[in-house]
Amino acid sequence: MSAAAVEHTPYDPCDDEPPTLLETANELMEQHPGYRVEIIGGVITVAPPADGPHARALTKLMRPFITAGLDDAETEVLQAIGLWLPTGPEDYAIPDLVVVDADFDDHLIENNCYDPACFRLVLEVTSSDYNSDLKNKVAAYADAAIPVYVIVDRRNDRIHLLTDPVPGEAKYENHTLHARGQQVTLPDSIGAKVTLDVTELLRAGERKPRTATPAPPSDGPAAE
Repeated sequence: MSAAAVEHTPYDPCDDEPPTLLETANELMEQHPGYRVEIIGGVITVAPPADGPHARALTKLMRPFITAGLDDAETEVLQAIGLWLPTGPEDYAIPDLVVVDADFDDHLIENNCYDPACFRLVLEVTSSDYNSDLKNKVAAYADAAIPVYVIVDRRNDRIHLLTDPVPGEAKYENHTLHARGQQVTLPDSIGAKVTLDVTELLRAGERKPRTATPAPPSDGPAAE
């Protein structure tokens, strides 16, 4: 998602206490319906609604997970649910797509966000501010011990697969890049065998060129 860092909302000095980051984030969500608000590393980010190709890529992405049976028994495949992060007292993210344990409802922590222990995979599709997905969230998801992180990198036209997080060091031990024409086989730890077609997903995330609008017919006299 595209995101921009924002500062605390100004508060009345007569108030007993300034608003917390979480209170500010929730206020921003109320003020900007449809925007995605996250707190990562103690910084609030606000992402506008995604473009159509972003949504199209997510639809394509859900299919292999569902076909593999990951939405039927021990796991569920979901979009845009809250992930509580250990990187700060109020940190949380809202990944584009996740595979979670089926009992994730029992692991609600706060602010509609869930314990990272029930997440088997998180996936992001990049937008204009790709640095958040490629840098900030890599560190945050690694510290949260998310086993598998997949990035559909539309800017650089490739897919990243990150596995074996190293909590406390803000990194993944393994980071592989996959170009068009390749297949990405995800670890069996997510609960089933899933292979992603890089070309199909990157093509789905492309902005299609606009078709030229034909000129209206002339109202003048017909040529003889």
